[in-house]
Amino acid sequence: MIPYIPHTHNDVEEMLKVIGVSSINDLFGDIKTHHAPRSFQLPQGKSEFEVVEYLKKVAAKNRSNLIPFIGAGYYDHYIPSAISALVSRGEFYTAYTPYQPECSQGTLQALYEFQSSICTLTSMEAANASVYEGGTALYEAAMMAIRITKRPKIIMDSGVSPIYRKIIKSYTSNLNFEFQETPVIHGKADRASIERLCDKKTAAIIVQNPNFFGVMDDHSDIVEKAHSQGILVIQSVYPISLGLLKTPGEMGVDIATGDGQSLGLSLNFGGPYFGFMTTRKKYIRQMPGRIVGQTVDGQGRRCFVNTLQAREQHIRREKATSNICTNAALCALQGLIYLSLLGKEGIRELAELNFHKAEFMRRELEKIKWVVVKRSSATFNEFTVCLPQSASIVVEQMVDKGFAAGFPLGRYYKEMENYLLISVTEKRTKEEIIKYAQALNNILNG
Repeated sequence: MIPYIPHTHNDVEEMLKVIGVSSINDLFGDIKTHHAPRSFQLPQGKSEFEVVEYLKKVAAKNRSNLIPFIGAGYYDHYIPSAISALVSRGEFYTAYTPYQPECSQGTLQALYEFQSSICTLTSMEAANASVYEGGTALYEAAMMAIRITKRPKIIMDSGVSPIYRKIIKSYTSNLNFEFQETPVIHGKADRASIERLCDKKTAAIIVQNPNFFGVMDDHSDIVEKAHSQGILVIQSVYPISLGLLKTPGEMGVDIATGDGQSLGLSLNFGGPYFGFMTTRKKYIRQMPGRIVGQTVDGQGRRCFVNTLQAREQHIRREKATSNICTNAALCALQGLIYLSLLGKEGIRELAELNFHKAEFMRRELEKIKWVVVKRSSATFNEFTVCLPQSASIVVEQMVDKGFAAGFPLGRYYKEMENYLLISVTEKRTKEEIIKYAQALNNILNG
């Protein structure tokens, strides 16, 4: 644990002297009492020991011992211990924006290798050095498509994460863009609805693979028809699934995005994570964020630089490509190390483990009376079941059995109150899956 170390009295006196005021109160003297924010009304400070004990009590209220079967975009994968050992090194942990390449070759090379790994994983031609997380990556992809095509309309499949769709709509609420959503048919994107909505105003079609319900889908046919009308296709992907599934590049997708949490980052109560973006080389100048390139210096030595879109570009107000001026570099480095440790064969084996363990769980749950496992389409490591009562109530009851049982779909989808989305990763053992099935059976049929 890193201790809390406050400034000493002498430190404070020295800083006040440098800026020319006699006390901290004088420093904030221009702010009148009735205008002062709540942060000025701080309680008396506590010792390090008191703070740690208080935080322990608060943390103890969490149910941290549950066996997780929740996915919905964020997954409990095994994280090799080498990752934390490497990213904790000072040269990585304390590094910031590499404005001076002569001083930042390590960071720049790591980001370059990250871009290369993401391109290999997705079979795409270009990647940036990451953005904040998967939802903002998908939003940025939509904005890219609008800039490229100069068209105002986006079609979104409702199998795309509802969290991501809400992010996109929130970020564009004051912009003159049109968003239309299409339904899911038998777990997959509704081709007929998408084709019917496509017109000369359409910039892009957004799909997800596997989608929010865990269904795997080859979108090559959607891509082909979209391109015939000058429409781009954006695909959000679950990176672990790419060890088994057809990649965005192989489908002909124009922009592919995803959340990097499953690439070596723990769940951490919601972050920090990183988002990745890839595209065709011809669209690279419309990609937001930072892009690191490889070159040679004046002496012919291999080196790395910020090739495109340094932060200064984004001060150009309405001419800026994006609001994003930095990236989640340390998190992206974790993703790079994870991919490097597993390699091509490791990612494939990991994907197969996830798939087969999920299939085993589906078979176990099918044995339970009143549980309907949806099998209209093939799924990866996540699938939907229909229960005889509210999924939210069942989830609460499963907590007492020691399980985080899944994600109740009624939170985002009307008329799906009884549907539960269940995720299985390589960490879930045969024993845990059988005990889950027994606990669910006891709740529904006990």
